[in-house]
Amino acid sequence: MNPVTSIPTATAPAAGAHALAAADPAAASARDGRRRASHGAGVWVVAYAFLVVMAYSAVPTPLYAIYQQEDGFSAFMITVIFGAYAVGVAVSLFVVGHVSDWHGRRRVLIPALLMSIASAFVFLFWHDLGALLVARVISGFAIGAVTATATAWIAELHATDRPDASQRRPQLVATAANLGGIGLGPLVSGVLAQWVGHPLTVPFIVSIGALTVAVVLVALTPETRTRATPLPRYRPQRVSVPQQARARYLSAAVGAAIAFAAFGLFTSLAPTFLAGTLHHSSRALAGAAAFAVFGAAVVAQSAIMTRSTREALTAGIATMLVGLAVLVAAVWLSQPSLFLFLAGGVLAGAGGGMLFKGVIATVATLTVPERRAEALAGIFLAGYIGLAVPVMGLGVLSQYVVPRVGLLVFAGVLGLLIVVAAPTLVGRGTRAARA
Repeated sequence: MNPVTSIPTATAPAAGAHALAAADPAAASARDGRRRASHGAGVWVVAYAFLVVMAYSAVPTPLYAIYQQEDGFSAFMITVIFGAYAVGVAVSLFVVGHVSDWHGRRRVLIPALLMSIASAFVFLFWHDLGALLVARVISGFAIGAVTATATAWIAELHATDRPDASQRRPQLVATAANLGGIGLGPLVSGVLAQWVGHPLTVPFIVSIGALTVAVVLVALTPETRTRATPLPRYRPQRVSVPQQARARYLSAAVGAAIAFAAFGLFTSLAPTFLAGTLHHSSRALAGAAAFAVFGAAVVAQSAIMTRSTREALTAGIATMLVGLAVLVAAVWLSQPSLFLFLAGGVLAGAGGGMLFKGVIATVATLTVPERRAEALAGIFLAGYIGLAVPVMGLGVLSQYVVPRVGLLVFAGVLGLLIVVAAPTLVGRGTRAARA
């Protein structure tokens, strides 16, 4: 998920090009057609890069149990490794997430892809706990740079290719690449680990290959943001809370944290529940479970594209509450149910996707455009706190109670927070803005 950045217009043609266009309209029209075609292709190139880097970020999900068996560390350490990734993302969002506005999209996206490749090499050659922490921090830092940059670049390329078209299409493409990638990574790595062999090697070799292709293609993609001259003085991304609507903003931040917490469960500890409580140790199944959750989020967000913000929030909250309840029921039955566990995950994922989309739309209505990125920065900070802290809390609980008790507490806390935040977030003050 990614912060909203300003969407600049493409640079204007030079004066000489205008003169040539007047002299030879047919040639100018052909050049314009080629230019628009290259930008149209660029949408899919950047979407591919976005998809691949997000997929790589989740490749370790079904592999954590293998690392755990090899090195003998606890479920809590899995959450620490996952927390290291969340810290890397959060720091990067505020340190470099906005830098492509000044330097150009390509100059930021290519180094971020190279950082992901470097992280994959760490995973490939070192398997001890320290290496895993380093690799995850590097991967997280790359993600923070990619999300804002790729989202803005896709929108700009689409605006050049189809200047009169709605912005819903690039938003949908970016969302599908973002959440779809996080779901695809565990699916591919789980299948490879289950049936190809060398589970701690092959998934990262495949990742390096896919990321390398992305670097080459991105290098050939048209730039849409010229480098600022002179460059502005560097500053981190600011965080701004709208004073006139602090209660609703705080509720929105809680909503973001809850949505990310549900996603975090399925990219960290869900394989442990599958292998332990549910007695299904298949790595392919662990990857498929994460894919189903994030796939549900993509489908749900797409389904509410034309719905109002209030409808999106209401549907997201209700669906997530049901999903959490089904998850708990799945592990508390006298005979734990894999089907209910997966169904609960799908419902929680769909609810999280709708809830987060509604949260972003809500914040957009609370702030003026020139302060919107700063307000969204606070929402993403809350989201990544929600991604790390509750899951790490669940990891701590797992050291003292059986897993199903830990999941009950986890779901209970999230459910309580949803119920407390819902009246303000979905109250009468919510505008009927389009989600």
